[in-house]
Amino acid sequence: MTVDRKVVRGIEEGLDPKTRERVEQAARAIVRAKERGGSVVAVVGSGPNLHEGVTTLLAELMHKGLVDGVSTSSAVVNHEMGGSLERVKRIDGRAFGPPPGSLPLDGMFEVSLLSDEALAALHAEIPVDLDLYHRMRALDGPVIIKAAGNMAYPTGLRTERVARDVLALARKRGLPFERVAGRGSDPMTMLGAGAARDLPVLVTVPQLVGGGEVGMAVGDSIPISNRCRRIAELLAGADVIVESALALSQEIHDGPFDTYTGHGVWADWEGGWTFSLEKKTVVRIDLDPNLDRAWQEERTVRSVSRAVQEGLPKSKSMGMPFRMEMSGFARLPGSLPVVGDIGEIWPVLALKAADALDVKLDFICCSQSLPAGAEMREWIVEHVRPLDRAGMLAWDRSLGADEDPCAPP
Repeated sequence: MTVDRKVVRGIEEGLDPKTRERVEQAARAIVRAKERGGSVVAVVGSGPNLHEGVTTLLAELMHKGLVDGVSTSSAVVNHEMGGSLERVKRIDGRAFGPPPGSLPLDGMFEVSLLSDEALAALHAEIPVDLDLYHRMRALDGPVIIKAAGNMAYPTGLRTERVARDVLALARKRGLPFERVAGRGSDPMTMLGAGAARDLPVLVTVPQLVGGGEVGMAVGDSIPISNRCRRIAELLAGADVIVESALALSQEIHDGPFDTYTGHGVWADWEGGWTFSLEKKTVVRIDLDPNLDRAWQEERTVRSVSRAVQEGLPKSKSMGMPFRMEMSGFARLPGSLPVVGDIGEIWPVLALKAADALDVKLDFICCSQSLPAGAEMREWIVEHVRPLDRAGMLAWDRSLGADEDPCAPP
């Protein structure tokens, strides 16, 4: 699905002049990197990136050669395994008799609105209480589109079960959970695009435990030190890093290997492998205006650096709410804050870069608050499919002969 270019141009015209200029700068950085054969990496947080279609756009950009790797959260992995977005009905959980204390705090439960064909396929894979499912569907409640494969019956339960199979294969093959899951994932997910294009898709350590069984399985698939090294190598190879609706990015940057803002000084001291963010362009798309304020103050009066040098808490010395991840970001010479809604910034940024590189995009995301964004979400629900377990197992069999850890006893 391609959003009408006029819609994207309208979004761009609605941005304030400073934001428009920052998006233009970010696009130029991406274009320069790609023209010289460089690498662009995206680091994305959870929910908003799914709801605004950003994860689906990133899959498209991976297929078209504009993005060369992604780091994300285990919650996003969970949702992409479920198909990114799905249609559910929210119902009063007490109406079908669960044990007291087993419902979320609002007492609500969700049931997936599956076609007969999809329900039959799912039931063939895991046991589904069909009587319970149909009783749930018959209850009154609002129908919404939400992140897939999470709290709804039976798709959320199915994702939990499949996570165990993915983990077994990942351990057998010595691969990250994300790469194995990608072998069965829809090509319009970041997982599926990464597997298809042989590009890294990795969950960051700060975003590791989320999405129930999926998060634990991601964490158990490879050692933490291996994961940290893989993520560091992904960032080390990047010319441009674009961060989107992301928290805890300080820990992603300054893990155990970066020498510029992080703790890699000790790895270097001990003769280990390290890298530096010094010469990289780091774009952050964020709604918090304090990010821009901290960035501006660092460039005018070096407020952040002075607080670091004097050992002062930045929130007090600068008189502003200060998130930890602003510190390293503000001090990076190549950092660029873009304050705005990711559903508005990403389509403008992607289209600018693609046009400059003469690349045709077959999918562009759009703010869900616009009619085109609502159509985009419907398209994702209908066309981006849940993980194909049989396809994943077929890929594993094609690699050759080990005992199948996912076979029934």
